[in-house]
Amino acid sequence: MEYSNKTNYMKGFLPYALAAFLVGIVGGLSTVLGPAFMLDMNLAYNNTTWTALAQAISTAACAPILGKLGDLFGRRKTLLLGILIFTLGSILSALSKSLFFLLIARFVVGIGTAAISPTVMSYIITEFPPKQIAKGFSFYMLISSAAVIFGPTLGGLILEASGWRALMWISSIICVVFMSLCFFTLPGQTFDRKPLENFDLAGAFLVIVFFSLLLCVPSFGQNFGWTSVPFLLVLTMALIMLVFLIVTEKKAKNPILIGSFMARKAFIMPVIILFLTQGLMQANMTNTIVFVNYTQPTNTTLSGYAISIMYVGMSLGSILIGPLADRFEPKHILTVSLLLTGTGCGIMFFFSQTTPLFLLAASLGTLGLGLGANAAIFMKIVLSNLPIETAGTGTGIYGLFRDLAAPFGVAVFVPMFTNEITRLSADTTTNLSVSDVAVSSIQMLTIIELVCVGIGIFIVQLLPKIYKENNLKGD
Repeated sequence: MEYSNKTNYMKGFLPYALAAFLVGIVGGLSTVLGPAFMLDMNLAYNNTTWTALAQAISTAACAPILGKLGDLFGRRKTLLLGILIFTLGSILSALSKSLFFLLIARFVVGIGTAAISPTVMSYIITEFPPKQIAKGFSFYMLISSAAVIFGPTLGGLILEASGWRALMWISSIICVVFMSLCFFTLPGQTFDRKPLENFDLAGAFLVIVFFSLLLCVPSFGQNFGWTSVPFLLVLTMALIMLVFLIVTEKKAKNPILIGSFMARKAFIMPVIILFLTQGLMQANMTNTIVFVNYTQPTNTTLSGYAISIMYVGMSLGSILIGPLADRFEPKHILTVSLLLTGTGCGIMFFFSQTTPLFLLAASLGTLGLGLGANAAIFMKIVLSNLPIETAGTGTGIYGLFRDLAAPFGVAVFVPMFTNEITRLSADTTTNLSVSDVAVSSIQMLTIIELVCVGIGIFIVQLLPKIYKENNLKGD
């Protein structure tokens, strides 16, 4: 992995910051794409699960593969390739005329993201001074979150004025502009290309197949039933692929998934907490949009404003709380940030048929404050002290599990919410209005999410003390 002069690490970070901003701004604009597309095509809202999964599968499963390729080919080529693919996916999204075509387009967007994110993170852990690692990740989270602040609101306004297709063409133009900026600001390649000898092709294939199936398991269970043939088939295939993946990676000379990196408490426990809490972000964004569509269908911009406020909270959490992991014990700061996450979820219990903007904003803003803080802290815990030669691979592996968390939350909580609405609406004995059904469903979801956050807080207490055990105080 190539690296720049440590004294110029902030200047060298510019193109990587631009790439992170691009993913954030286009991602923010795209938050309203799924529900708007379903409405335009007269499809059920629960199909938003599949569009989110299509992008999430490629984002997560391809991250360790493209991270390893970054170690072989260098950051410049990997970053530019990722932006190019990301741009292509946005263009294909604008051209979509069917759900199947849109799924392909979002899958391509995810591949681009899978190349960009590990490259940005590997720059931070190899080029930022050790004392600034958490601050570097907080800066990364700030850029990503700040880029999304205006995205949902602006996306809602464009959607209302011109429709979702115009929204995606604007996103494509933004991609082209940022691709040009990154091309001219990235330094020339000083990295000697490494050979692809012993590259784990079988492992790469199995990583994509297994983790794709894994993401589909909860969605198939929610949508087809936990005893249905489709669910049992996907579950069986996932288990078979897992066995093949474990055997293949143990035999590989240069595995995609490095066992020694993943077997540490500092990796396993944060990943468990990620699945219990970070997945709430994407799920609650989607569910808030759907909730407002059910309870206030004429107000197309209300949820966009609230989601933008959530990203304001994430920006504040990442820059105000995240860097404290460089000075104080991370597990204590994580406890505080998870309490904020739980508070944000708890406010959802007070949503009603006429939920005002301030209540939506209070819920998602507080949720964002906690999520923005603990995301940077997790990266500090898991990625510190990665060797330069495997920085891309390590960040890709972490990116795989980090990016699995959000779609896992979507796969579990979005169908749980929408299917509960469908179930209550079909119950002729209750005589509930659509708004009443949506309120009842969101309250049920809130209770389940609070239990997940509580479990996450308990697991944080089991984390090793980073400064005491790894002697990282002052790093």
